[in-house]
Amino acid sequence: MIDIGGVFSDIFSSTAFQGAIASSILIILLGFYLGKIGIFQKAVSQALSTVLLSAALPALAFTAFMTEINKESLTQGLSLLVWGFAMYVALIFIAGILYKKYDGDTKTALIVCTTFGSTTFFGIPIISALYGSLGVIYANVFNIAYRVFLYSFGLIKMSDIKFNRQNLKDIFLNPIIIATFLGLFIWIFQHSLPQISVKSGDTVMDVAFLRIDKTIPWLFSAMKRLAGLTSPLAWLAIGNTLSSISFKEAASSTVAWKYSINKVILVPFLNLFVLGLLTVTNIYTFSATAVAVIIIMMATPTATVAAAYAIKYDRAPVVASNCSLLSTIFSVFLIPIWVVVIEVIKALGLFI
Repeated sequence: MIDIGGVFSDIFSSTAFQGAIASSILIILLGFYLGKIGIFQKAVSQALSTVLLSAALPALAFTAFMTEINKESLTQGLSLLVWGFAMYVALIFIAGILYKKYDGDTKTALIVCTTFGSTTFFGIPIISALYGSLGVIYANVFNIAYRVFLYSFGLIKMSDIKFNRQNLKDIFLNPIIIATFLGLFIWIFQHSLPQISVKSGDTVMDVAFLRIDKTIPWLFSAMKRLAGLTSPLAWLAIGNTLSSISFKEAASSTVAWKYSINKVILVPFLNLFVLGLLTVTNIYTFSATAVAVIIIMMATPTATVAAAYAIKYDRAPVVASNCSLLSTIFSVFLIPIWVVVIEVIKALGLFI
């Protein structure tokens, strides 16, 4: 019999778990405090977001792929890519059912905000801290579908504009997408690319010339340092953004409470249920790390872009702002619980 108490003890005594969760909460609180006392202005969040989206996150996405590939990680990565597209199609449909009693702009905003979480700013930094490079690889592959739907369905739904070439540019010329596809290409085809002999300790090994971690280590080191900025910058930006939103107003909103429960509890649970069902019926088995990535990404609060769409196109901006604040608070406290749940299920032998 599995010692559940022992499993909980192992998880909470893990320095990696303690460090990742404590770091996220404390740095978010620091950003909140600096925003409240006026050291951080609104422009600071915009500047931090620009650095994240244009430099730190692309560096994190690319450098994560600078690692050896094996059949298991490749299979899981491709499965996450397929699951991402299937899940977002299903989530759009499910969100429509969840908010069928609402009308007009409120319904539209709730559907888009439920479908798209803050996977980039909130999910990937936590995944990186808990699951390392493999987790980041899985997260970025899973996020391809997210970006395709966010800049197509999300934009069209919120703005009523037609899909055009500019939308395609937003999707495929995004620095994070470029870094992800480039890194993914190198990772998958590293044994087929031209090889260079490099010295590693006392041994000489052949690696793909694009494996910069081996062929240009000084460049890789610089990119790793840049990638290391992702988590603290993202969490500071989140805290600063929260400091400008009224908690009292958000907490008094019934819609925001319903949304937050759906976004941070129901959506991850549905994913976990289906993934577990696929496993017990032997249809397909996702690894524990892959499942953790999916659940954390699904338990993230409102996507920054989704909230920005609501404000820019006047689609219930107050509702979206309240949902963003309350769901962020939910996520800060519930993502650690989801991580524990996954570890317990792993200990029970459902996911490997």
